[in-house]
Amino acid sequence: MKERRRQKRKLGSFPFLSVIFSITLSLVVMGTFGIAFIYLKTLTSIVQSNVEVQVYLDKSISDHDVKRLEKIMTTRPYIRSEGAIENIKFVSKETAAEIFVKDTGEDFTKFLGDNPLRDAFSLKITNQYQSVDSLKSIEKDLRRLSGVYEVVFQESLVASINKNLRKIGIFLLGMTIILLVAVIVLINNTIRIALFSQRFLIRSMQLVGATKRFIRWPFLKRSLIYGLISGVLASGIIFSLIQFTQYQIDDLNKLYSQEPLFILFVILIFLGLLISYFSTLSSMRRYFKISLDELY
Repeated sequence: MKERRRQKRKLGSFPFLSVIFSITLSLVVMGTFGIAFIYLKTLTSIVQSNVEVQVYLDKSISDHDVKRLEKIMTTRPYIRSEGAIENIKFVSKETAAEIFVKDTGEDFTKFLGDNPLRDAFSLKITNQYQSVDSLKSIEKDLRRLSGVYEVVFQESLVASINKNLRKIGIFLLGMTIILLVAVIVLINNTIRIALFSQRFLIRSMQLVGATKRFIRWPFLKRSLIYGLISGVLASGIIFSLIQFTQYQIDDLNKLYSQEPLFILFVILIFLGLLISYFSTLSSMRRYFKISLDELY
C-alpha cells in the first residue's frame, strides 16, 4: 500500500471525480436546451392543432348536400386524419345561435325575428398546411365546392403564430450550437488537464518501450467508461428535473412526450462517449510529442 501511494505521488493520480462532474454538468446544460426544443415542438403541435378553418354553407343547402360536402372534405389531404369526426365538425345555425347567446347573454333572435347565422363546418388542418399561403390555397379549393358560401380563417393570427414560433426555434437552435461548442471545449480542456497529471506515467511507459497503442488503450477505455457514466448521470438528473417541474406546474405534463425524451437521453450518452473518447485521443497525441523540458 505504501509503495502504491509512493507511485501515485510520483506519477500522479487521475482526477476521475472532477472529470465525471465536468462532463455530467456539460451534458445537463445541453440536455436542458434539448428539453426546451422538445417542449417547443410539442407546443407548436398543440397550437397548430387548434387552428381551424370555418366553412359557411348556403342557407338553402339540403341535408343530403351537407353530408356530400362532409364526405368530399374527408378526402382532402389537408384535413387531419386522426379522429376524423372531431377534425370535421358540423355546427348547425341553431347550435351557433345557442353558443352566441350563452357567450354574450343576449338573444338576438328576439329582436331580429330570425336566425341570420349559417350552418358551418369547422375544419382542423394538418401541420404541413399551417402557413398562410397554404391556408389561402385551401380557401380557394373549398370555395369551389357547390353549397359553400364562404371560407374563413384567422390570417393575422396564423401569421403571428408562425412568426413567433420561427423566432423561438432559431434562437434555441443558435443557443444549442453555441452550447455544443462550449461543451466540447470544456470537456476537452477538463480531460487534457486530467491527463496532465499522468504525463510522467505516459513518459515512463514510452521509456520502457511500450507502443503508443498499448499506452493509449487504457486511457481510451477509461474515457469511454467516464463518458458512459456521465451520460447516464446527466439523463437521470434531467429526468428528475422534468418530474419535479411537472409536479410543481400542472399544465406542463401536456408537453411531456416520452419517445423524444428517450431519444434525447440516448443522444446525451452518445455525446458523452464521443466527446470524451476523442478528447482523450487528442490529448494523448499531444503528450506523446511533448518534450522532456515541457514535462516539468
